[in-house]
Amino acid sequence: MIMISEIFSSNYILYESVRVIVLMVVAFLVALAITPLWYWFIKKYQLMKKIRSSSEAPVYNKFHQKKEGTPTAGGLIIWTTVIGLAIIFGILNLFFDGFWSYFNFINRSETYLPLAALFIAAVLGLVDDYLGISKIGTNGGGLKIRFKLVFYILAALIGAWWFYFKLDWTVLSVPFLGNFEIGFWYIPIFIFILVASAFSANETDGLDGLLGGVSLFAFLALTVVAFVLGRYDLAVFGGVMMGALLAFLWFNIYPARFFMGDTGSMSLGITIGIVAMLTNTVLLLPFFAIILVAESGSVLIQVISKKIRGKKVFLSTPIHHHFEALGWPESQVTMRFWIVSAVFAALGLVIFFLARVL
Repeated sequence: MIMISEIFSSNYILYESVRVIVLMVVAFLVALAITPLWYWFIKKYQLMKKIRSSSEAPVYNKFHQKKEGTPTAGGLIIWTTVIGLAIIFGILNLFFDGFWSYFNFINRSETYLPLAALFIAAVLGLVDDYLGISKIGTNGGGLKIRFKLVFYILAALIGAWWFYFKLDWTVLSVPFLGNFEIGFWYIPIFIFILVASAFSANETDGLDGLLGGVSLFAFLALTVVAFVLGRYDLAVFGGVMMGALLAFLWFNIYPARFFMGDTGSMSLGITIGIVAMLTNTVLLLPFFAIILVAESGSVLIQVISKKIRGKKVFLSTPIHHHFEALGWPESQVTMRFWIVSAVFAALGLVIFFLARVL
């Protein structure tokens, strides 16, 4: 029996390229296949979105009250596909070494942490979704923001410990200037990146298909970077994430059949941050995930302006609600944000490649 590696023995780059694409397609098909089952489950057990009425968010209530009763927690499709494939192919490779090594992408230094973070954040997000559905928590909306921030910080601390003490990562890459030894400062930077990316993803998840689309472009850019750096298992992980996201978007684009929920947004945000740290592209993350930066930035600007000036800068935040208030249809806001994401992700890759050759 001819091994797959023998077919590509003369071109290892081609071997790994095909591997990323094949696993992405497999993830897409698997996610599509399990979607009807999950959709039946959330409909049967009435896991429906509850829209909180609040005088503090009139724009949100005006445009989104009609979405009351839409199934939520659809982000489970994404992370169960990724983690499920990792476990299945890992076990098959363990007991049937050879052919299945082609599909296995579990790697201690490359994918342990993103897989673990994806799972832990997704489970906590699922708990938050359940609390929101059950109208438990602040104003019946699930976990308080400060509790989520505590979780983000704890998760980031664990990740920082793993990177700093287990992987000996103490270097920060600055495009065009090179790598700089930052020592213990790596830990607070790591914590900031993970908390910021998780918070930003949560803020971005407000329109049909919005977070799924901008996350897709972020993972595309990060996958290209991982591949160029020779971290092929991490690149495969990125490809699997993209495949699962594409399948999710099939049902989540406007008008969405179900929402992502915190189980999706929390896990996606933290995972994007971790992959950025693994590829040492922290300073390029604002390009790869420009919309996440804009969404959380608009919230911070609004809060600071109201505290200091007593006035709003935006009609509503996060910023996608501002454009809704201006009269942009929801689908138009989403598609234009996708376009911005694609352009800035491409620009980030240009900077990455130029920094390597100049």
